[in-house]
Amino acid sequence: MSARIGTHKRVTSESDISVEINVDGPATTDISTGLPFFDHMLTAFAVHGGFGLQVAARGDIEVDAHHTVEDTAIVLGEAFAKALGDKAGITRFGQQQLPMDEALVEAVVDISGRPYCVFRGEPEHLVHQIIGGHYATVMNEHFFDTFAKHAGLTLHVRCHYGRDPHHITEAEFKAVARALRAAVQIDPKQAGHIPSTKGAL
Repeated sequence: MSARIGTHKRVTSESDISVEINVDGPATTDISTGLPFFDHMLTAFAVHGGFGLQVAARGDIEVDAHHTVEDTAIVLGEAFAKALGDKAGITRFGQQQLPMDEALVEAVVDISGRPYCVFRGEPEHLVHQIIGGHYATVMNEHFFDTFAKHAGLTLHVRCHYGRDPHHITEAEFKAVARALRAAVQIDPKQAGHIPSTKGAL
């Protein structure tokens, strides 16, 4: 099987972002967004997904992190979709419950070609939290919703409980990565077929 690698680039007046992802790994990373906590989350996403990931992002972080985080989600989603191509042979579905200390997060994914995101359960105080002086946790939902739309995923993320904004956010990134890791695996029973009665995803 040829390497499943996707690249995408997006340049606007607010950001200049390039992403390369190898969904088959190895999970080596080269990530620079100018936002240290966001780099940490993208690194966790790559490591726990088993993905090779390169992200080079320059954005108007002097305004705030919003545009850089949002546009990185767009570019990452597009690159992810390109890496999977026609999705022949993939397992398609994946799920993961993931604890991080006091937090428990569940992610369920269908690489369906039908973009949809349901994001539930974060405690209300995450609307107001800033991590590391630059990352607003209110962006968590927006990141995953944007990523799902551009990757063509049906994605459900639920925080069952948690208190620490860092733990909740990191558990979300890791849970989604682990669910995707399962979903992109090649299923020997599919034998190169597309896993849908429609014949296309």
